Amino acid sequence: MPLLCPARGRGFAATPPTDRKAQLKDKFDGGGPAPGVLAYRSGSAVGWCAVEPRGCYPRILRSQVFKAAGAAVTEDDSGAGSVWSVSCFVVAPGHRRSGVAAALLAAAVDHAHANGAAVVEGYPVDPAQRPKAGPADLYPGTLGLFLAAGFDVVSDAVPGRAVVRLQVG
Repeated sequence: MPLLCPARGRGFAATPPTDRKAQLKDKFDGGGPAPGVLAYRSGSAVGWCAVEPRGCYPRILRSQVFKAAGAAVTEDDSGAGSVWSVSCFVVAPGHRRSGVAAALLAAAVDHAHANGAAVVEGYPVDPAQRPKAGPADLYPGTLGLFLAAGFDVVSDAVPGRAVVRLQVG
């Protein structure tokens, strides 16, 4: 996970490294669902996708993309943890554009569904509207990635960004 995790906010980066490491370890060892999925190739980790109940990401809830979506993101939110958010992808440079992100997204959807999600939501970038977006800008995934996985656009109120959803339960 990057030092400045956009979904987790400034508090994550401001936390001392030893405390941050302990917090992340607790997330994995705490008995609850893992906060994401890993992709391996030839025994080495080559990718990460963060996916958790939307409430775990306070910064997403305050984001311009989320707020602009309005009512489109409040429907189907009846159960605690029923909407899970795919907040970011990290794919090793030598493994980009080789299907790793698609495999991560499929695994993230399966993980969310297995842990009670009724809806999986993403907040991708549309490179067609943001042609200068580089790898560091694409951490939320691309619109094409989500559409290919069967997600539907529920809001595109912010130019170059979308809110997408997939019903899984």
